[in-house]
Amino acid sequence: MGKTVLAVDDEAETRDFVSIVLEENGYTPILAEDGEEAMEIIRQNKPDLIILDMMMPKQSGIKMYRELKTAKSLKNIPVIIYSGLPRRTLLRAQAALTQSSGGEGVPDPEAYLEKPVTPERLVATIEKILG
Repeated sequence: MGKTVLAVDDEAETRDFVSIVLEENGYTPILAEDGEEAMEIIRQNKPDLIILDMMMPKQSGIKMYRELKTAKSLKNIPVIIYSGLPRRTLLRAQAALTQSSGGEGVPDPEAYLEKPVTPERLVATIEKILG
């Protein structure tokens, strides 16, 4: 198999969909149900790409994205946000977190896809990022 892609989503149907699309296109899927599980996986074996939902239990995708992009050893892993929330919601949440923590801002994700998305669009986005 090819490059590894971590799909993080609390909905089993979405994880299954992404996993099938990845496998059919030569990628190796790794799946996580929430941000906490995903961060453990990322620290153990850094994936080539992360597909991340925003609204999840335990650790939200919003907080997980911030943690990824502020960690020196993880910040270069590309991220596709794959969410039912509009992009502006992520941007507002990140701005609020930056302001409340007094920390630095985080960069925008490499791509933002609003659910639902076709398999073709998902693959095209992945290929654009991974080459």
